[in-house]
Amino acid sequence: MNGPVQRFESRQPLFLVPWPVLVLIGLLCTAYAAYALAPADLQQKLIVHYALIPAEYAGGAYGVHLRGLWRMVPLFSYQFMHGGLEHLGINSVWLLPFGSVVARRYGASLFFVFFLVCGALGAVVHLIANWGSFAAVIGASGAISGLMGAAFRMMEPIMPMLQAPRDSHGLLPLSSRQIVLWSVLWIAINVFAGLTGMGTGPGVQMIAWQVHIGGYFAGLLLAGPFAALADLNGGRRSPNKDWPDRSRDPGRGPWR
Repeated sequence: MNGPVQRFESRQPLFLVPWPVLVLIGLLCTAYAAYALAPADLQQKLIVHYALIPAEYAGGAYGVHLRGLWRMVPLFSYQFMHGGLEHLGINSVWLLPFGSVVARRYGASLFFVFFLVCGALGAVVHLIANWGSFAAVIGASGAISGLMGAAFRMMEPIMPMLQAPRDSHGLLPLSSRQIVLWSVLWIAINVFAGLTGMGTGPGVQMIAWQVHIGGYFAGLLLAGPFAALADLNGGRRSPNKDWPDRSRDPGRGPWR
């Protein structure tokens, strides 16, 4: 008599996107819905208090004087505000691939912290470059730029000529051809956007190129320290969809 047949099914997450990325997109959508459904006068107050406005750090703007720990709030809150469905949609689509790579490597907790820190450091770069400006900046693009920078150090090079030895955490070095190439392209694209005004509009400045560059380089530089924390926290994870640890396979690189 034959015993019961056991079925082993390979279960993959929805669209191969880790759940922290879906949660983050859900938070961005929820925050936008709350803002969009608010009365016009409340929307203006939310912009004044929670968007990133350099003038508020340079002596006050719109009657707001940030003091103490409250000065830290806009560095994080602006990341969850968006100027329209198109703005939200572009950032959400942009978040999917790069956020997935980083979330698989770091795990949920470090992924969320990394996102917020990159966004905050991008905001600091913008404040320094636009000190005293009254233009409000909103959006998650600075934080997502940081995710993109970290993902570039984790992903396989797009061409064999860009291959380079990885460090002890499985990351491409900052001096590798792939990182240098993408960094030059990213700077060029954003400087062009800043000089031409591409992607910006009156009132709320939805795209700020200094935030993008600051967040991107924050991601590049912090990828290593966060990878070290991830290794201590739960062992090395692969950014591939099946999360294998191939670092001990002598025949292959750690992240192939």
